[in-house]
Amino acid sequence: MLTQLVKGPTRNELAVEVCSGLTKQGQKELPSKYLYDSVGSALFEVISLLPEYGVTRAEERILSLHAAEIVGKLPSPEIVAELGSGTGKKTRAILEALPRKQLTSYYPIEISPTALAMCRRELRDIHCISIVGFEREYLDGLLEVAARREEGQHLMVLFLGSTIGNFDGTASTEFLRRLREILWDGDSLLLGADLEKPVETLVAAYDDVLGVTAAFNRNLLARINRELDADFDLDQFEHLAIFNDQTRSVEMHLRSRREQTVTIVKASLSIAFLRGETIWTETSHKYSQEELLSMARVAGFRWQGQWVDHEWPFAENLWIAE
Repeated sequence: MLTQLVKGPTRNELAVEVCSGLTKQGQKELPSKYLYDSVGSALFEVISLLPEYGVTRAEERILSLHAAEIVGKLPSPEIVAELGSGTGKKTRAILEALPRKQLTSYYPIEISPTALAMCRRELRDIHCISIVGFEREYLDGLLEVAARREEGQHLMVLFLGSTIGNFDGTASTEFLRRLREILWDGDSLLLGADLEKPVETLVAAYDDVLGVTAAFNRNLLARINRELDADFDLDQFEHLAIFNDQTRSVEMHLRSRREQTVTIVKASLSIAFLRGETIWTETSHKYSQEELLSMARVAGFRWQGQWVDHEWPFAENLWIAE
């Protein structure tokens, strides 16, 4: 049974981050983690099924074909922690491939309570797996998990779905370094990463013809309306997906259709928008295979294996802490 041991951000924390992001000099922005409330999580599940968005299906193919091989390259992990578990559907293949000689503790770490609940329903039938969820930020939750283990227990960290690509610039490597500091030598990290592909394919994946991704993006403003008593007019902000050649990333923005002023009562903020001005809501960096190998070395890991889906170029990477 999944237990939410630690609650996620309070409305006050949301207000602080919204205020900081919307008053930032140059480019207004909002943290992408706040896209995933109950509505956003449900919309993302629909996105993962869209023909334009191949990331989820690519990773599911890799894990369904190679989970046993991946697990076979490791000491039998007594503890599995997943950063951003989502519904847990992709995780099933890994958990079912684990040896059944011992009880394995699985710790999904999620900021979304809705996703944690869905994860419990998805995975609760797997034998010899105990599930305890943490409604926390990634590294805060991982620190809690690491503090629970006993000497000699192997910890396997899952960071699937190419979430690593949501970090800007060198922030991804810095995050991996901090993650490595929590681990013991010999612990493992299974990292999903979306690979480079034609620009038109990438942009379509984040701007589908049905408008589901647009609804997912605008729901961030709807969430701020609901939780912080704001008055964003969603019809006056349009979804925008662009490819940044310099960073090799797809960026999602919300663009103001006119000059307007928005009031956010619980953030004590009144913020003006110019026509055409955008709020940057998400980055999704696309990697080369060589770049991923370099990241492993810089962050303090040894490369153990890489599995690539060629239908939708995507890589699952197994690294060992050393």
